[in-house]
Amino acid sequence: MLTDFGNVLLFFVIGALFVAVALFAAKLIRPDRPNAIKLSTYECGEIPIGTARVQFNNRFYIIGLMFLIFEVEILLLFPWAMVFKELGWVAFWAMFVFVFLIFIGFAYELGKGHLKWDKPVPSVPRYVEGIGVLGGEHPDMDLSEMMSAPETDVTK
Repeated sequence: MLTDFGNVLLFFVIGALFVAVALFAAKLIRPDRPNAIKLSTYECGEIPIGTARVQFNNRFYIIGLMFLIFEVEILLLFPWAMVFKELGWVAFWAMFVFVFLIFIGFAYELGKGHLKWDKPVPSVPRYVEGIGVLGGEHPDMDLSEMMSAPETDVTK
């Protein structure tokens, strides 16, 4: 007789085997006839314009991380609120410290300016063959000024 965890493990193993057998059988049965239409990118019936590589604003990652942090906080607050009466003041102070630390992190991000949407996004440096990187140190300098500038090593 298996233990409770043995039954769960057996369930996952049988489920993984079922998926593996189904994928293997589908690979054996399906026809393999690639062509240009099948290998093209599908964009809801539209012909794709440009490449999929676009510069993405990194501030969205900060907002996503903030959402995750506060979502986890809410997930911890609900069960805590259900048992708060039985646990008493120890639970109150533990949750107070937790929320305070989350607030300190939020205040830090706010103070550093990571949550400001109106700050300018730095331009992407451009590499010119024979000259080097343009736009990194001198974003307002054009190509003719860069060519007349003294020789600098851009690899440092």
